[in-house]
Order: sequence, then structure tokens, then C-alpha cells
Amino acid sequence: MRYITGVHALNLPCELITCGDWHCSALRWRDITFRDTEQSVFGLYGIEYGKQIPEHNEKYAVANHIRALLDLLEIGNFAVAQGMNDDYICNDTYTDEVFRQVARLRGLRHWEAIDRFMGKEYHMKWLRYRQQEGL
Repeated sequence: MRYITGVHALNLPCELITCGDWHCSALRWRDITFRDTEQSVFGLYGIEYGKQIPEHNEKYAVANHIRALLDLLEIGNFAVAQGMNDDYICNDTYTDEVFRQVARLRGLRHWEAIDRFMGKEYHMKWLRYRQQEGL
């Protein structure tokens, strides 16, 4: 199933208690980033349905903020995901869930880059989780 993700999803409200992004008016809403759930390790995880999108009449399936960030990590787009913890999620309630989902990416060829990114974002919390889980 096709859904909206990435920076576009980060700039839409979702059902989570997260900050998301705030550059909504600066985005090109005619050039939305889509992905297919069947081409991701995360499948239908974190997809919300029936969302209204700026400059569009129809409603779409959209990644929630955590899923949008996970998608960015999965494709290796760390520049857009930078600020994941403090700027986009900004709620420690979701940290364990984020860690469990990120751990699903450990088979990717760029896992070491994901691991470094998570260390920069979550510092000792990520290092302790990684050690505890044997990642």
C-alpha cells in the first residue's frame, strides 16, 4: 500500500504525542514522498489512514512521526532525520518503542551508520539498549 512518509509526514499532525516538524508551508505539497508498505521491514506499522493533505482534495494513508523517521533511517537519509529525538519525537514515552523498531533494521548494509546516528540522537540510552539486546 502506498503511503506518505518522510518530511511530508513529519509536517502533518498524527495520533502520537510528538512534535513533528513545523515547516509545513515551506514544502512542495505537489511533490509528496510516497513509499510502499510492502517494500519496508515495517509493513503497516505506524500508518494512519484518511488524512487530509495540504493542496489535495483526496485523503491519504500517512506515516505517523515515528514511522516517518524509521523510514528515513531505513533508506539512509540521516540528514532529514537529524533531530529525531529532541526535535521531532520530543517525548521519552516512545523511546523503548523507537529502539525496538530501529533494532529491526540491524540486517541492513548501513546498520553501522544507523547505530552511529542513534548514538548521537539518544546517547547513553541507545548504548545501554544496544548492549542489553546484544546488537
